Order: sequence, then structure tokens, then C-alpha cells
Amino acid sequence: MTDLYSRINKDDAAVLLVDHQTGLISSLVRDYGVDTFKNNVVALADTAKFFDLPVILTTSFENGPNGPLMQELTELHPDAPIIARPGQINAWDNEDFVKAIEATGKKQLIIAGVVTDVCVAFPALSAINAGYEVFVVADASGTTSKQVADAALARMAHGGVQLMNWFSVAAELQRDWRNDVEGFGNLLANHLPSYQNVIGSYLSAQKDLSE
Repeated sequence: MTDLYSRINKDDAAVLLVDHQTGLISSLVRDYGVDTFKNNVVALADTAKFFDLPVILTTSFENGPNGPLMQELTELHPDAPIIARPGQINAWDNEDFVKAIEATGKKQLIIAGVVTDVCVAFPALSAINAGYEVFVVADASGTTSKQVADAALARMAHGGVQLMNWFSVAAELQRDWRNDVEGFGNLLANHLPSYQNVIGSYLSAQKDLSE
């Protein structure tokens, strides 16, 4: 029987952040509010940093209307390769991008980007064809409408891509709270405002026990 639950393995995963450029986000992302979307993207990047996953960044026409990468991404991952594509719409068509992925030695790819139906779907399906296991982070990927996003996600799922959100990615990488309760709790609290209440209750309880 085929194992229907294939987990992300932090020792075999890399994160690909595709075209999270300021011009594209402000002009094309309509299935999320800008602040919510940017928080989700930074949360994924922060998750990659917390679990020490290799990150590859790529842009399309960054000196034109698409704009530069979100500054938060380069600040969180200053040593990550940035592949500036001169024209390829599908990042997988760019030789340097594929070489950077191959250089990580990882076989699981966690992908997010703008826009979901093009810049995410195309390389995700290409990676499946190339033999990689692909996890697309839906809430760190944005496009022109929810209807368009739903169609793109359905296409990817049909092609064998696993669909997740940044929180489920983080939880699957963590596996067990006891691996780092404080660190993991801070990661969640920094990007899930409602989770700050949970952390506050926990810290209060810990303080009461110590008194």
C-alpha cells in the first residue's frame, strides 16, 4: 500500500521563494490582504531559518515594474543565492536556478511565490517531473483572486504536489514540542498574533509554579 502521508524531513528539504517582489505583491496579490500575505511569507522564511533549511530566492525583471525582493527575505537569509532570471517565466527553465537546487542535495522542495498560478505552479510541476517531492505553501503564495488560486492549487494537487500552509510546514518540521518549546513557541507567537495568548498563558503558569 502506498504511504499517503509523506512528511517533510528537515534533513532533506529546501525552500524556494519565487518572485516575492514588491511590485508583484502590491499589484497582483488579491486573494490575501497585503499585510497578512507579507506576514505569511516572512513566517515561512523565518521557519526556514529556525530549522536551518537551505533557501533559494529568485526574481523576474527585478529592475522593472516587478520590483525588488521583499527586504525581509534578504535580511533573514543574507547568504541565500538570489537567481535573477533574465526572462524565463518558469523558474525551472533557468539553468542557474536548477543548479542551485541541485547543489543543496535535497529531494524535498518547499515552494511559495507570486503568482500562484504561474510562478509557483510551473516550477512545482516541473520539479515533480524531475523526481522531487514538492510541498507548496498556499498561504505564502498569492495571485489575482481566490478563484484563480483555487484552480492553480487544484492543478498542482492533481499533478502530485502536496498543499500546505506555513504553520503546518513548521509543525511538521518540529515534530515534537519538546525539541525546543521556547524557540518553536516564539516562532509561532511572532507570526500568529492569536498564539501570543497561548504563550502568555503558558508563561504565566510557569511563573506561578516557580513561586
